[in-house]
Amino acid sequence: MREQSLLQNTLIGLFVSLLLAVVKLLAGVFGRSSALVADAVESLADAVGSILVWQAVRVAARPPDPSHPYGYGKAEALAALSVGGLLVVAAIYIVIKAFTEILIPHESPAAWTLAVLALVVAVKELLFRFVMRGAAELNSDAARADAWHHRSDAITSAAALIGVSIAVWGPGLTGIPSLVLADEAAAFLASGIILITAFSLIQPALFELLDAAADDMANDVRRVAGQVEGVRHIEKVYVRKSGAGYHVDMHLHVDPDLSIRVAHAFAGKVKSVLRMALPSLTGVLIHIEPAGEVELVESDLPSISEETIPPGTVSGKK
Repeated sequence: MREQSLLQNTLIGLFVSLLLAVVKLLAGVFGRSSALVADAVESLADAVGSILVWQAVRVAARPPDPSHPYGYGKAEALAALSVGGLLVVAAIYIVIKAFTEILIPHESPAAWTLAVLALVVAVKELLFRFVMRGAAELNSDAARADAWHHRSDAITSAAALIGVSIAVWGPGLTGIPSLVLADEAAAFLASGIILITAFSLIQPALFELLDAAADDMANDVRRVAGQVEGVRHIEKVYVRKSGAGYHVDMHLHVDPDLSIRVAHAFAGKVKSVLRMALPSLTGVLIHIEPAGEVELVESDLPSISEETIPPGTVSGKK
């Protein structure tokens, strides 16, 4: 159900982005607007980003297997990182294109391009809200990145709308011919906004791919586990994000007199409580330790000799 909803939202975004990219490219070429051409490139990046998200959602939905025992959830973070990279490339292209246009004398854009830009801003903002709502409900970083890609496109189109408006009406109203360059200035502004959006997507994706600590979830795990009767102390809680889920490794201190069988059952109880309270936990590994200071003297430890070591485990021995 989650995969189907994400794929549906992504395909809608893909179709709309492709359609708008074609409309903006044609309007930019025939309407003599470098801002619109640059905006069309950004929409094409949107479309490629939607394809990446589409494939990532399909991969992330695969269940764990022997080759990937933790599942494929990080495919979503990889897609978010790729979308951020595409935004960076798009921003660089827009800057180069706008700078080239500044050096070449040209006419002001056609007035009818303003209607195209106004329509694009409205459609892209609605698409952002639609995809973001689905991303929040389904807790998908890849879909969230896709939504912000649409918002960045709406922002660049809005900046282009302002710039083209000045370039179209400015020279005639003020008598200043150089205002025709407002079209390119809008493209520069849009590229800066795109870069900011790109880095806001790249950072959390890198954190997830590098297994950065998910502190908020770790605090929730500590709170819930600490309420289970029998937990004396919570020593360590390591949480890492993978797609929409989280993997937890934790050390619990319990009554040192518990048998191995009882301690194992108690760990299972804590795991069940955590999964009921925090449904996004996809994996919980609990290490049980005796509470308090327990000193082991040499006589308490089982004797170890070479005969008890399996063959091949000691360097130099076969």
